[in-house]
Parts: sequence; C-alpha cells; structure tokens
Amino acid sequence: MKRVLLSMAFAALMAGCASSVKLDNVPVEDRTGSAVNAGMGESGVSKVDSSMVGKSGLASNDLGKAEHDALMSATARTIYFDYDSFVIKPEYRTIIENQASYIKADKSRKVAVEGHTDERGGREYNLALGQKRAEAVQRALGLLGVSVAQVEAVSYGKEKPVAQGDDEASMAKNRRAEITYR
Repeated sequence: MKRVLLSMAFAALMAGCASSVKLDNVPVEDRTGSAVNAGMGESGVSKVDSSMVGKSGLASNDLGKAEHDALMSATARTIYFDYDSFVIKPEYRTIIENQASYIKADKSRKVAVEGHTDERGGREYNLALGQKRAEAVQRALGLLGVSVAQVEAVSYGKEKPVAQGDDEASMAKNRRAEITYR
C-alpha cells in the first residue's frame, strides 16, 4: 500500500513540474514576428536561412575604435523573454545586431551569453530553459557572422535574479539573457 501511495505521490509531483515548452528546438523570430523553427539537421548544421536575420545599421568601419567601444559600453546587452519561452522577440533585434557588429570587429573578443529564468519551476528545468535562452542568442549572433569560438552560452537558471519579489514585473526582469564580455 505504501508503494502505491508513494508511486502516486511521485507521479503527481512530476506532473506538477511538467511544462508545455519544448526544449528541443530553438525558435527564431523573423521580422514579421512569426516563429521559425531553428532546429539542427542531421549533419548538425542549422536549418535557419541566414536571410532571416537583417543586417545591422551599425557598421564597425563607420566608427573609430574608441567611439565604437564607448557606444557599446552604453548600449543595452540584455534580451528579455516571455514566461516559459526562449523565443527572441523582434524588439531585441537591434541589440543583437549591434552586439554582433561589435564582437565581429575584434576576432580576439570573447563573450558569454548568460541565460536566466524567474523563480517559477524546478531547478533542472530552469537551468535547461536558461541554457536554451542563451543558445538562442548565441545562434542569432552566429547568423550575423559572429564566430562560434567567440561566444559561450551558459545558464544560471533562477540562481542570479536581478529583481526580488513575486510580482510579474520582478519576474519579467529575471527572464533574460545577458551578453557579457570577458
């Protein structure tokens, strides 16, 4: 009898931790806002057509190194996500394009894309979701010509919140991917 009750409790616990978000494929949004599945093919090559990602309005040749570095230090490096999602929203396209331009300007520059989640969900799920968010930004940078060797995707899950609180505004600030320079 104890085994049956223990099995039922375990099944109920696992069902409560379930999510409808598929963590297998990274969706990328085009300019129209429709999600495009950016899964990996059998050869490990992305199925996304690079024409889906626009060209940056910021060219590294247009600015001197000092001006470009000053601009990038003042430019936003955080991409926010919807609840239970790792789809990059169109309003963050400019941030990613500007960061890609800056990273490509110096081949020795290394960056980490850090994925974060809000406090809802289990530790393992949030680590996986944070990793998918970081990989989505990493893939978007790659589509814009940034070398894979320059970008590392890491997940902190819910371990490093920027906002404390259980209201939606605080949780929305924690659902993010941050581009940090090393």
